Amino acid sequence: MNHYRRLEKMYLNANINKKVFDSTSASISEGKASIGLEITDKYFHALGAIHGSVYFKLLDDAAFFAVSSIVKDYFVLTTSFNINLIKPVNKGKLTAHGKVRFSSANLFTAESTLVNEKGQEVAFGTGNFAKSKIALTDKIGY
Repeated sequence: MNHYRRLEKMYLNANINKKVFDSTSASISEGKASIGLEITDKYFHALGAIHGSVYFKLLDDAAFFAVSSIVKDYFVLTTSFNINLIKPVNKGKLTAHGKVRFSSANLFTAESTLVNEKGQEVAFGTGNFAKSKIALTDKIGY
């Protein structure tokens, strides 16, 4: 199994995606990642739209896995992430598209955009990531 498929498997089999965010999808390629989620009311805050934590998770995951696609030996860690919310969402499928903007030996920057099923941007973010000392192995689901 190649690196990208192993990362997709690791993502989809993570407890948070199997038990909390149960309608996720992942597609990873060199320097890019797309993460999808079908919206249901279980993600809503009191005003009937998705909570900001859902925006954050999708944006961070897409940027994280874009970086992970080019780091083939170690797990990466998010060191900071900023998001900008543009419009509320209460139905449909959301897809976050991440891409690497900068890379060095151990530090990386990636950005991601979250779009609704009409292709309209609903949020965007930028994050910094660092290579950890944790090897990518079967033990962590890789």
